[in-house]
Amino acid sequence: MSLCEIVRLEGYIQSMYLAVYPDKIMLLDGGCRPDVVLVLDYIKTTLQRPIKDLKVVVVTHMHPDHAGGAHKFREATGCIIVSADKDNQWYKGIAGRTMHVVDMSLAQYVAKRQGRPPKNLYYPAHLKPDITVKGKDHIPGFEEWQVIETPGHTDRDLSLFHMPSRQVYTADLIIKLRHKFVAPFPIYDPKIYIQSLQRIKDLKPSIVMMAHGRQLPIDEATFDMLIAQAPKEPRTVKDTIKHKLLWRRNAGFNLFKRNRYTKR
Repeated sequence: MSLCEIVRLEGYIQSMYLAVYPDKIMLLDGGCRPDVVLVLDYIKTTLQRPIKDLKVVVVTHMHPDHAGGAHKFREATGCIIVSADKDNQWYKGIAGRTMHVVDMSLAQYVAKRQGRPPKNLYYPAHLKPDITVKGKDHIPGFEEWQVIETPGHTDRDLSLFHMPSRQVYTADLIIKLRHKFVAPFPIYDPKIYIQSLQRIKDLKPSIVMMAHGRQLPIDEATFDMLIAQAPKEPRTVKDTIKHKLLWRRNAGFNLFKRNRYTKR
């Protein structure tokens, strides 16, 4: 019988989940930089436990609300950071560093839309995990948690499956805003993203824990709807900018033609 209690905390712009055991704690994602104080205060004040009971912080992918607090958690508690087994950094090269800044700006925009006060979201562009994992691996020290590779949003997204309760944390794979499911932004690879949705559906989870949308049961019909409605083309910042530039150029050309014929 599992002695795990899964606790949801309201983070800066996303839900955070703690797997709480009598002698250890795991944070299912690294959160934003401001979330470090929130989580550690919860452990000290609400759980009345030493912060060093936080043994593992998983980073499911490198966006600011999932990796932003990881290094700070390790500095404060000595926990280990677990992340995807990839040879390269997500934010690599000049383009990657630029995207790192853009992603922090997008997180600030989300916070503003949610009515959150502005906070420092800076975090290192390069993650230094202690342990890397692949699909079907188990989290060291938390063996009842299985790693599920669910890329598509980025090239390295992870989900975490608690086998005894069949609850799964899917990070940004599935998002529910108000009463509507939406695909995440960006979508790095639509085909792989759909495969990841199918992979989670095949688990037949009892509960899906989302970073944006809390936790709820999702039935097979809803998974089928998510798969059917998933984007068929990449949705990245670069693609969005390109689309808008093309739209503006075409709109300007059409306006020019309309004015030209009107003058005649």
